[in-house]
Amino acid sequence: MNIPPKMGLLSLVSLAVLSILVWLWYAPSENQPVIQVGVLHSLSGTMAVSEKPLVNALQLAIEEANATGGINGQKIKAVAVDCRSDPIECAYQAERLITQEEVQALFGCWTSACRKAVKPVVEKYQHLLFYPVQYEGMEQSPNIIYTGAAPNQQIIPAVIWALEKLGTRIYLVGSDYVFPRMANIIIKDLLVAKDAVLVGERYVPLGKSAADELIADIIKQRPDVVLNTLNGDSNISFFRSLAKAGITPDKIPVLSFSIAEVELKAQDTQMMVGHFAAWNYFQSIKSAQNQAFVQRFHARFGQQTVLSDPMEASYIGLHLWVQAAREASSAEPASVQHTILRQSLLAPEGVVSVDRATRHLWKMARIGKARDNGQFEILWDSGRPLEPAPFPSYRRRDEWMQLLQSVEGVSP
Repeated sequence: MNIPPKMGLLSLVSLAVLSILVWLWYAPSENQPVIQVGVLHSLSGTMAVSEKPLVNALQLAIEEANATGGINGQKIKAVAVDCRSDPIECAYQAERLITQEEVQALFGCWTSACRKAVKPVVEKYQHLLFYPVQYEGMEQSPNIIYTGAAPNQQIIPAVIWALEKLGTRIYLVGSDYVFPRMANIIIKDLLVAKDAVLVGERYVPLGKSAADELIADIIKQRPDVVLNTLNGDSNISFFRSLAKAGITPDKIPVLSFSIAEVELKAQDTQMMVGHFAAWNYFQSIKSAQNQAFVQRFHARFGQQTVLSDPMEASYIGLHLWVQAAREASSAEPASVQHTILRQSLLAPEGVVSVDRATRHLWKMARIGKARDNGQFEILWDSGRPLEPAPFPSYRRRDEWMQLLQSVEGVSP
């Protein structure tokens, strides 16, 4: 460094002190060890429209946790990867995040196929996955926290509501993989118990458009209601074809289990208006806790962004993990395992608690009706959080597992 001739020793010392202070201010934020977490979501492919927003929800939760001290003063950093809507890729990325990136927890997956592919990975390494989506149940793992709904927290109460409010002639349409097929086994059990009639059942390969013959069959069978377990962008072609064929909600309503505000925004909202959805969380919940959450999200990502149930489940999963790590004074998976099962949280959807027996959350069930503003009007809720039952009690667990194996045998 060239020092001007008129600069004296005092000025030189002052410059040196200033340089040290600048280094001390910035160096810790750059060099201080961080706690890394892995984000496993599809940023491309058929599931991208649903999964991309979950990354933002996790980012907000991480920023909030870091603003309140992180974990033991260490900041949390997300390492996000693209699962490409492919279970094999998701499992590969999960193992890479654990072994190479040395993340302390994984957050992600959407389809049951991806979760099932990642499950043996986290069990092999005694790691942790926080799974944020409602699913078909029939699973418990000591290495997974299920923050989405079990069947008795979404599928079962929604079907009972539909039979009481919409009619008893039922048509089932779903994507051709584990969740829709297993969900529909549960639904068909309910139809028998309630003396309802199954008039049709069709499956569409993930990522494929709903075929005209499916719509033609729905028109032919004239159901009172369609129960929809399509996932990803297949829903866009399905509702577009329904509207084109003149099938409106006043004629044949559709109750969906995987369409939320994000999917509503991604397609022509008018095609969905008047149809129904079943979730635990809707952006339109009027509680002070939820309104504050929505305001924070809009302040961070823009007023036009919308929130959905899987986004909220991702957000609360990250906060539950932070609480457990702070209580354990460590983010190591083995340490968090000792504290995660006693965590509760006043979440945007209401109070949620980790169930020690099943590693699922106690959650409230809700039914919403799509409005032309891209939101859902909440028509019904369960009134209280429901205890999770991943294996519905009306069959033995071994019976459920046999049915699951039969479904996995025919699903891609």
